[in-house]
Amino acid sequence: MRTRAALVTFTPMTSDRPLRSVDLARLAGLSTQQIRNYEDAGVLPPAARTASGYRTFGDSHRRALLTFRTLLRGHGPVTAARIMRTVHTGDVPGALALVDAAHAALHEERVSLRAASEALQALAGEQPAPLPRSGGLRIGEVAALLGVRTSALRVWETAGLLTPGRERGTRYRVYGPADVRDARLIHTLRRSHYLFDQIRPVLRDLRREGSSEALRAAVTARGEALTARTRAMLEGSGRLYDYLDHLDGLSAAGTTTGSTADGPEPSPT
Repeated sequence: MRTRAALVTFTPMTSDRPLRSVDLARLAGLSTQQIRNYEDAGVLPPAARTASGYRTFGDSHRRALLTFRTLLRGHGPVTAARIMRTVHTGDVPGALALVDAAHAALHEERVSLRAASEALQALAGEQPAPLPRSGGLRIGEVAALLGVRTSALRVWETAGLLTPGRERGTRYRVYGPADVRDARLIHTLRRSHYLFDQIRPVLRDLRREGSSEALRAAVTARGEALTARTRAMLEGSGRLYDYLDHLDGLSAAGTTTGSTADGPEPSPT
């Protein structure tokens, strides 16, 4: 696929039957105002104008609208609009970089989800030893329970993964049952080489859901949502490929996109 570094210009095509704003809107089940907004935002290439100043659109606008609406499902409105706008300024590598970044972010979500799954397996496979006393444990006792150094617990606390309470007067750290549970999870995930940024959302979700069973249901639902989003992003990538291939064909033929300025007078837009 060729890339175009220069600004893409759009001038009328004589081979397409001109489409009015209302025609393009009907094709996608949108309002004519949305079509105008999309053109103003750069989601669509600039429309040609009749002698009377009315917008007219062609096949390339139809293709652009279809591409945007497909990208919308997986990338969301902001990123999808940025991708199309970047394409229409001629910066195809920049547009593809936006696609790459979206897939990279989705990958990070999958890594976090996998960490949550492994943490849940650890919870299910380990029987936590009862705390020696109801008032909580000191840092040395937690370190011995997990088989780590006290310095590791301090590092996890500094990273915001643990927030043990403090005794009055002495200000010694006191780890309650939830703190010990969190420390166990952190230790398990660190042994699997997860980074702090990947562990943090697992702990946040566990605390929010309140139990491992609730988190398990949330993880399952999130996994299904990620799968659906991945499929939508793949569909969007396919549409984008076709649209770029279409633009490359126009460029190779020395043709630019748009619609005729002649022909039947469209309704006001």
